[in-house]
Amino acid sequence: MINKTSNYIPGVMLAVAIAFVASMTATYLPVHIISATVLALLLGMLINAVCEPKQPFVSGIRFTSKKLLKFAIILLGASLNMTTIIQVGGRSLIVLAFTLFTCFGIGAILRKVFKLNWKLSNLISTGAAICGGSAIAAVAPVIEAEDRDIAYALTVTFMFDMGMIILFPIIGKLTGLTDTAFGLWAGTAVNDTSSVVAAGYAFSEVAGDFAVTVKLIRTLFIIPTVIVFAVIHSYQKKDLAQKQSPKMASMVKAIFPWFIVGFLVLAILNSASLIPSAVSDALKELSRFIMVAALAAIGLSTRFKDIKQLGVKPLLYSLTLSSLVVVVALLVISLQ
Repeated sequence: MINKTSNYIPGVMLAVAIAFVASMTATYLPVHIISATVLALLLGMLINAVCEPKQPFVSGIRFTSKKLLKFAIILLGASLNMTTIIQVGGRSLIVLAFTLFTCFGIGAILRKVFKLNWKLSNLISTGAAICGGSAIAAVAPVIEAEDRDIAYALTVTFMFDMGMIILFPIIGKLTGLTDTAFGLWAGTAVNDTSSVVAAGYAFSEVAGDFAVTVKLIRTLFIIPTVIVFAVIHSYQKKDLAQKQSPKMASMVKAIFPWFIVGFLVLAILNSASLIPSAVSDALKELSRFIMVAALAAIGLSTRFKDIKQLGVKPLLYSLTLSSLVVVVALLVISLQ
């Protein structure tokens, strides 16, 4: 047991070191232009390109990208509070309903048009629908996505967000959006939290505050999204197993793996105000850092040529889907 654990140490420490560098760098960049998760992923891929990690690093890198990522998802539940939806009201929920339908409903049609695999297309859709990197990282282990699919989904999501940071404030001014309307638009249509902050506060302080609040509500949809994908994936696995009749305990375990159960328990406890705010904040920061380390490990396991092999179709899928979300959100807000 001790020998097995010691085999993980070099790889885990490498991922943690990259996560620390990425977190510190992202903190000091102007207006949080890039999130630590994306930066860690890119740094990991860069290191892989220069010198692909061998033993004794491989075991720890795999452990970080698979096991520690699931632990980070459990801790993420402690920062989710469903009562936030009630406090903010229904205006943002109406817009979110349309954007979620666009991502998963129209996204399913676009997946067939672009002939993408189910896992990659839904990782991209999840990132566009909810909260970029965090949502992608949360859904990935549930559907057992490949590292290159995770890396591609995160990369294209980041590329779109970079454009939106520049274009959103300009479009908002040209269309005469109010501060709250722009905040609602940015909070529902821009993907990553850091990008929402950058776009929102570039318009105005009021818009930034409102955008962040809306984004927090949007983040809560990780809970039902993870559950739905867990159920779908469990049925897919059952079909692959020649439609055997598994025991009820096995079915429940497939639909609700251990880390999803832990995630839901913490989310419920936090929603019931049973977790002190100081503890919730600490667990959120710990979850965020472990997730950054996990993304660094995924980057260390991913080669640029693996991403290149996926081709341009997933990029076009992401661009089309994200553009539709932007337009749909703006139309719904203008009609309210």
